[in-house]
Amino acid sequence: MSFARIYPLYVQKVEKKGRKKSDVDQAICWLTGYTPQKLKDQIKLEKDVETFFKQAPRPNPKASKITGTVCGVVIEEIKDPVMRKVRVLDKLVDEIVKGKPMDEVLRK
Repeated sequence: MSFARIYPLYVQKVEKKGRKKSDVDQAICWLTGYTPQKLKDQIKLEKDVETFFKQAPRPNPKASKITGTVCGVVIEEIKDPVMRKVRVLDKLVDEIVKGKPMDEVLRK
């Protein structure tokens, strides 16, 4: 599945709760190290999710501090590194939706 296909779903989810697309972009850039422009480029290129995460220029080491459950799956127990990153992003988006300040979402 292409990242370009799931990205609008993240945006739609946060916008329903009064948050902004820029919050999603900020979380993705924080997690992956993509610049906002490189993120747009990746979306236009319709990279699959695995390639999107594997080509991330600077995965954030603080992402390992993100724990908990997403869709009944315990993040810490996920062995596949790509799936773990997907679930970490899901968790960040969920925290944005719940109204957490971006400083807390991004573990600053």
